[in-house]
Amino acid sequence: MSKYIVWFKDLDKDSLPVAGGKGTNLGIMYKLGFPVPNGFCVTAQTYQEYIETTGIKEQLRRLLQGLDKEDTDRLQRIATEIQNLIVSTPIPDDVAEEIMDNYELLGADQHKAAEIVRVKDAFVAVRSSATAEDLPEASFAGQQATYLNVRGKEKVVSAVLACWASLFTARAIYYREKNKFDHLKVYICAVVQRMVDADKSGIMFTINPATNSFNEVVIEAIYGLGELIVGGEVNPDMYIVDKNSREIKKIEVRKKPFGLFKNENGENERQEIPVDEQSRQVLSDVQIKELARLGKKLEDYYDKPQDVEWAVERERLYLVQTRAVTTFKAAVEQATAKILEEGTILLKGETASGGVYTGRVRLVHNPTELSKVQKGDVLVTSMTTPDMVPAMQRAGGIITDEGGMTCHAAIVSREMGTPCIVGTEHATELLKDNQVVTVHASRGIVYAGRIGTPQADILPESKKAHFSTESVITATEVKVIMDLPDLAEHAAATGADGVGLVRSEIMIANGGIHPAEYIRSGREKDYVELLKNGIRKIAKAFAGKPVWVRCSDMRSDEYRGLKGGDKEPKETDPMIGWHAIRRLLDEPAILRAEFQAIRDLHYEGLKNVGVMLPFVIRVDELQRAKEIMREVGLEPVKAIDFGVMVETPAACWIIDDLCREGISFVSFGTNDLTQLTLGLDRNNQRLAKLFDEMHPAVLGEIAKVIKTCKKYCVKTSICGQAGSRPEMAEFLVHQGIDSISSNVDAVDEIRKVVARVEKKLLLERERG
Repeated sequence: MSKYIVWFKDLDKDSLPVAGGKGTNLGIMYKLGFPVPNGFCVTAQTYQEYIETTGIKEQLRRLLQGLDKEDTDRLQRIATEIQNLIVSTPIPDDVAEEIMDNYELLGADQHKAAEIVRVKDAFVAVRSSATAEDLPEASFAGQQATYLNVRGKEKVVSAVLACWASLFTARAIYYREKNKFDHLKVYICAVVQRMVDADKSGIMFTINPATNSFNEVVIEAIYGLGELIVGGEVNPDMYIVDKNSREIKKIEVRKKPFGLFKNENGENERQEIPVDEQSRQVLSDVQIKELARLGKKLEDYYDKPQDVEWAVERERLYLVQTRAVTTFKAAVEQATAKILEEGTILLKGETASGGVYTGRVRLVHNPTELSKVQKGDVLVTSMTTPDMVPAMQRAGGIITDEGGMTCHAAIVSREMGTPCIVGTEHATELLKDNQVVTVHASRGIVYAGRIGTPQADILPESKKAHFSTESVITATEVKVIMDLPDLAEHAAATGADGVGLVRSEIMIANGGIHPAEYIRSGREKDYVELLKNGIRKIAKAFAGKPVWVRCSDMRSDEYRGLKGGDKEPKETDPMIGWHAIRRLLDEPAILRAEFQAIRDLHYEGLKNVGVMLPFVIRVDELQRAKEIMREVGLEPVKAIDFGVMVETPAACWIIDDLCREGISFVSFGTNDLTQLTLGLDRNNQRLAKLFDEMHPAVLGEIAKVIKTCKKYCVKTSICGQAGSRPEMAEFLVHQGIDSISSNVDAVDEIRKVVARVEKKLLLERERG
């Protein structure tokens, strides 16, 4: 066996440290008998030996030592210097010779059944497949280079060297720095595989990503190479196949005026498709069914849905890559359109959290009736309040008379993934206890009775399985908003960069006792333990990443259902009344207990937990809160991240003074900032059409704060509902915000938006 080369036939599931994810998957498929173009891997250990025997390892260590990943200019200079160093340091002769010898063996082609045809200087693809020594399953997908249509043994050696150099792009270096990977323990395998001269190609999903159906295979097909599908330049044919029976359920043929084909020089060339073939079905029914068969076989082996790339060369089908489904955003609207063609509409409202659910109505007119709601019921109430959270967690669907996209019911239901419709105005009048209804939250419609299919088929996407995603690398951190500690692991699985907002009120509501009552009854320690137990779960799930906890912000009308809540004052407008930091400073024992919980977790070793003050309007509020933090034994800013919420126009106007007083970060609470700037009640459904976080006045305030904070090196973040809006994310990246927090279900989408905007800004800087 070669010291430096491993052919696909010799790879298996334990080959990750040798061949990385891409190489290992190709080897597994090849050995299982799938139609995979043959090839070999220049092992990760060959790269390791290369940097050691050539003497460049120490040069790499020196260049990377003390690197500040946020210093973009220096990061780019170091990346370029390292790549130049590698491509100018030849691969040792014995290694190069083995690569060339094995490349020549790929000239044996099997196109003719019993005859082996020697092809001199075959076209190959040389792809990177990185892994880490101590974490072989780590994903470095999309960070390193791929070289297509490489021909000639010397060029193959050069392509391998270029793959190795691509381990040190600025993007890859930043990712490893950010995730604390040792650069010199991350190795790279180069996969050399015979190129498929594709007449047809495309993508296959072994799950229908548009309808949430696990029983369907979706195939997209075009003429020529598949790059035009990815780029969206050609609309592909679409075929839907029943996964089990392999019956073709749907064929959509689209016009395909051109394709991308390899010319004689090995270059990709756009060519027109003959007019009579442009609207013809690309794949035959036999090929469609065969692809579906192979897809199901792959899914059965990996035990999870697969995203498969395939190609056809001279009517022979090849699989060229497979991976676990990387993004899975179910379009529940399409998934349930068919089953809801018929049905009696009872109510309409605003979509707060998408999905479809059928269950029995439980009317809740006041907190004393919350015990009526059992697991799987549809909770119907005028408006949810935080003390209803335990009942909301039991409910399968939620309907309210009042509220808009930023009301309590909307915020909590999105985190739980529970279908929720708000602002129906008459739900509590028209619906009756025990009545069966179907809550089609994605449409904002309540139907009479059970509509269509069994319940399990129409659960909201966030209650179905989530699959691992390949990393999309961004300089701007993308975090999540968290309220429910029991969902922390679920939220962490998104790959988010931390938690930009933990609302302590939900933990308090689950405890059943108002914070003021803990103090009045001398049970401060119980309050501290309640908070510690909840925050601890989140901090551990996000170990090594920041978790920012907001001190309690309890409006006097929202928690009357808690023990002691009946003692809360009656206020004319609780939304802008006695709550948040103003109340906490009036009742400092509550704030001290909350700080004590943070302090105890800090000394347990959970030093990723920070704290922020809500609804700040004066510098002295910050000063007094810092004094209380010092009293419990932590120095704000120095020992622990200590920040403020920017939720009021006042905070925007005094941001310079707040920064000078000393803070670690600010976080925009855009729900309150928007309502206070525009003079709108965000819980009033009649005003929902006027509530707009993208109003120029709100954007102007945000831009001013970010600019000022940069001057003082204070981090900026957003944790309001607006962070889940792509257009707001784009604006924030342009302004230079440090992090964006979104709902759990929006992390993937926001990360993609951020990556796109960052790339656009980088290109603009390079041009200008």
